[in-house]
Amino acid sequence: MDIIDFREYVLSLPLVEECTPFDETTLVYKIGGRMFACADMEEFDRVTVKHDPDEGEALRDEHAEITPAFHFNKRYWSSLSVGGDLPDSLIRELIRRSYFYTLRHTVTPKRLREELTLRIEEAMKADGE
Repeated sequence: MDIIDFREYVLSLPLVEECTPFDETTLVYKIGGRMFACADMEEFDRVTVKHDPDEGEALRDEHAEITPAFHFNKRYWSSLSVGGDLPDSLIRELIRRSYFYTLRHTVTPKRLREELTLRIEEAMKADGE
């Protein structure tokens, strides 16, 4: 996976916002104003994703290429090595899980979360997913 593939995949998820709040090279992706993934455009060697704490621990135990995320709460964030042995399909799946985890657990108020969920379901039905 390269930065173009990463960016295209993340932006294919409904209602994703892309921004660069940290610096000019770090792409940040949000749903409902809450970050769920990020990566450096210039040094694209890892993708950082959010997850359930138990899931993150299990993933790190299972894959050496998944490590606690630098500068993030290590309980909820992991870095995925994109240049190692992790299959692109797993990286995409973990990005997607991060997207839905963030929507379900961190987007507030509840009314916004419900509205986004409904809009996402409608968009996915229209795309045939």
